[in-house]
Amino acid sequence: MTVVEAIFWAGAGLLVYAQLGYPALLALLGLRGSRPALSGRRPASASIVTAAHDEAAVIAAKVANGLALDWPRDSLQVVVCADGCSDDTAARARAAGADVVLELDRVGKIPALDAGVAASTGELLVFTDANVELEPDALARIADAFADPRVGYACGQVVFRQAAAGRGADNQEGLYWRYEMAVRSLESRLASVTAGNGGLHAIRRDAYVVIDPRMDHDIYVPFHMVKRGLLALYAPAARGVEKMVPSIEGELARKRRFMAHVWVTVLRGGMLSPRGYGPLYALMIASHRVLRYAAPFLHLVALVANALLLGRGALYDACFGIQLALLAAAARGRLRPFLVCRYYVAMNAAIALGLWDYLTKPTVAFWEAPEGTR
Repeated sequence: MTVVEAIFWAGAGLLVYAQLGYPALLALLGLRGSRPALSGRRPASASIVTAAHDEAAVIAAKVANGLALDWPRDSLQVVVCADGCSDDTAARARAAGADVVLELDRVGKIPALDAGVAASTGELLVFTDANVELEPDALARIADAFADPRVGYACGQVVFRQAAAGRGADNQEGLYWRYEMAVRSLESRLASVTAGNGGLHAIRRDAYVVIDPRMDHDIYVPFHMVKRGLLALYAPAARGVEKMVPSIEGELARKRRFMAHVWVTVLRGGMLSPRGYGPLYALMIASHRVLRYAAPFLHLVALVANALLLGRGALYDACFGIQLALLAAAARGRLRPFLVCRYYVAMNAAIALGLWDYLTKPTVAFWEAPEGTR
């Protein structure tokens, strides 16, 4: 085997493993049994904390949704952190019955949530976005995960709903998210998840950590909990619904912004340090996080190496044809298979573009809500 052949098979093999082999490995390991749960007392009080920048269109419904959850009212607190709003988000939140409304300067989502935590009293801190509608038992179901005293973090299941219909409503995020949640379910049963879900997640108050405002709770908190000897779980029975960005192009812009924050977390937050990880969780981080973020570069390596191997055999010619077919399908057509290809290519592009943004310009702590999601 030549060096170019070795490079091609290494790149292609890692891509196949990250997308298909890793979930299959988790399923195989799961046949040997899941992580045993410990029984204890679930948190008695909860604070629902929402950071909101110019969310006047949805904030009253969000507060009403929180107050209507199946949880004793005298031990439930709804906190809205108005992050530098130029509209009447704060007034509408108060009128809807929020227990605490903070009017902050524009500081960004993470510092706004930090302020909300400081003003809250609940034993369990539940974070949910302004455009996420929680099912009535969502709070109770996510709190159930914390009956195990080893659990420091849990994320729920947010189902994406297409925000519009017809031309331009072609985002395939819902399909990807169902795949992603299936993988996280396998991770959770064996050890801990490697990433969370900002639409609905919860942290035990005494485990809360203040992080760099450029980072992201979804990525940082789960592996940080593991390093502290705690568990970070997926609670699929805790459900919510969120409108997703209508178009793939809009999703690319959202993911690009998100990935700039992810790269801060990966490269400066300690994810790549194995200290505090057990062997299984280290494998999970390498497989689900490191290889996922390396995917666009592995694709490029495999494509270039494959081009150099053209004419060396039918297998290499076929592999090159498959890669070109993926790119061609992503570039044309409105049928579902083509849209899935376009989504896949766009999301890998977002990873690379997010790294470019991280390397070439400051990563700011705040952003605007994507168009079409409110």
